[in-house]
Amino acid sequence: MRLWHQKLISKLPRQQLLGQHREIAALRGNGWGRPHATVNYVFKYSPYKLYQFHMLVLREMKNRGYHPAEEWKEATYRGLNCAAYREISPIELSTPIYPEHNDEYLHECLHNLKAKGITFDESEFY
Repeated sequence: MRLWHQKLISKLPRQQLLGQHREIAALRGNGWGRPHATVNYVFKYSPYKLYQFHMLVLREMKNRGYHPAEEWKEATYRGLNCAAYREISPIELSTPIYPEHNDEYLHECLHNLKAKGITFDESEFY
């Protein structure tokens, strides 16, 4: 499980983009608070940040012609098998959404994708 650096969302191949949606959906649902080495940092913040990150992914999916469930656009929604939040306080959008998504993390993500045979001109990200 991994959240790709947000600069990569619009560039991800289909499989990684759809996988990102599934992973975020799991984290927003019953996966919230369950330790996982590569995403533990998200639990330091309000779940609203994960919602904001998910919105980036959902917008890209829509741009590519995919039709994710509309319910995910609601910040309190947590999936079919998890009770919605009664309330979730909106927070200001920061850039990057997660401070951990710095240049070092971008490099790590690019390296991970390269190991999967997915390469980019890295100069477009820095």
